Amino acid sequence: MAINLESMRPQSWQGIDDIVIVGGGLAGLFCALKLSPRPVTILAAAPIGQGASSAWAQGGIAAAMSPGDSFDKHLADTVAAGAGIVEEKIARLMISEGPDRIHDLLAYGVPFDRDLEGHLLLSREAAHSERRIVRVAGDRAGGAIMEALIAAVRRTPSIRVMEGYVVEELIAEGRFVSGVIARPDAGQSKSRVAFPARAVVLCSGGVGHLYKVTTNPPEARGTGVGMAAKAGATLADAEFVQFHPTAIDIGHDPAPLATEALRGDGAVLVNKAGHRFMTDLHPDAELAPRDIVARGVFAEVSAGRGAFLDCTKAVGSHFSTQFPTVYASCIAAGIDPVMQPIPVVPAVHYHMGGVAVDADGRTSLDGLWAAGEVTSTGVHGANRLASNSLLEAVVFAGRIADHIKGLLPEATLYEWPKTAGENDDLVTIEDSRQLKTLRQLMSAHAGVIRDAEGLKKLIREIARLERENSRVRFSNMAAVAKLIAVGALQRTESRGAHMRSDFPQISDTQRHRTYMTLKDADRIVAEIIG
Repeated sequence: MAINLESMRPQSWQGIDDIVIVGGGLAGLFCALKLSPRPVTILAAAPIGQGASSAWAQGGIAAAMSPGDSFDKHLADTVAAGAGIVEEKIARLMISEGPDRIHDLLAYGVPFDRDLEGHLLLSREAAHSERRIVRVAGDRAGGAIMEALIAAVRRTPSIRVMEGYVVEELIAEGRFVSGVIARPDAGQSKSRVAFPARAVVLCSGGVGHLYKVTTNPPEARGTGVGMAAKAGATLADAEFVQFHPTAIDIGHDPAPLATEALRGDGAVLVNKAGHRFMTDLHPDAELAPRDIVARGVFAEVSAGRGAFLDCTKAVGSHFSTQFPTVYASCIAAGIDPVMQPIPVVPAVHYHMGGVAVDADGRTSLDGLWAAGEVTSTGVHGANRLASNSLLEAVVFAGRIADHIKGLLPEATLYEWPKTAGENDDLVTIEDSRQLKTLRQLMSAHAGVIRDAEGLKKLIREIARLERENSRVRFSNMAAVAKLIAVGALQRTESRGAHMRSDFPQISDTQRHRTYMTLKDADRIVAEIIG
């Protein structure tokens, strides 16, 4: 039986002042903590921390905190990596608030690496001019940050955590968002529950699992972007998908990551012949921006020469203590990184595009805020600078909390409905046939290298898959894939992470961000499929 949405939509926000946060990753947890003691509800598809890309982050958080560093230097590096379309005012705001957010995390118990005198140990990553990466145990920053925040959330009485609730739709009344609809039991229940809310904060993560090869967890399927798009939100920069150049190529899904910090510590990229190919492509070699390194690795792999990250000299016997996560992944696959180069391949790692937001995390829909990878703030431009993602998540999550606290009245108790109807849209744990096909198509035609012919084929195939599978969750994913494909087709140049083989040059006339709604994308799709 189809669910009757009209029956659960509140006539107004009167009497409803709950805040619902969608997602249990870094942005969601940090926002909830910053909203304390105001009551909030976190809806998470899995136990908080599981399924969150932030928990898998290895490098750390970029923050200008060393004596030789400055906000201006950090901004210059961010702008350079962003290939001409970074929103500089927003990026400066993010960078200037970075040190304060690091101190917040320290207060929540994050055990950042320190020297014997108690000073933070800072590392360097690609395209950074200074050592400014705050990390934990070499490559455990994401996991350690999440462990500390989860503990803080668990002991905060104002935060209600509801795990196993897969949010499938935003409740939208015109341009007003007034709640969400979620499915319990990790998305496998036939029942769906409505959560009315005065404020919804979307922190649902990225799009990596729309591609065949990704470093993201399976939960990163772009569903948050899809829900917002279907509700009428404006999207920005959908075409810019970042590929991490050094995913460990051992056939795993998701692919384990060999952190950029390895190259920051001197590891080099070689092919089967032992040739250090990045020296041919960029003055900074392995420390060039991610898009350049990813294309270099992609070219070697595509040509059959292979690509390997050689850490034997730069890290050597210290590997297991300095980079325990990478070391464990290698050993489990039968690779000894102390003695052997690590086979690597580019993998989808981060989406610079997403729901368009302002400096306070507000979307184009009233009542809807968003933070983290689901958004496009403009701070990354066409190519994110390494370790700016965790920085962006905490800075804008904190700004959202401050903004909401200034808008909403004092909280009152509200009795939630137990159910909101049923339908037969059963959810399975495994990828559907259509999703498997979609992932293959996205990697083939919207991957590291793109062209018009492939993108048009992809768009036609997405339309076909949408006709085959009208389920809500697949519809969300297909919407995001469609936005990425249409955005990539519309940008007839190569810029940052977006590389067109039929338009290999950068175009000054396209030095700008792009904005699109799902209706805009659907009109272009209709023209292509005839």
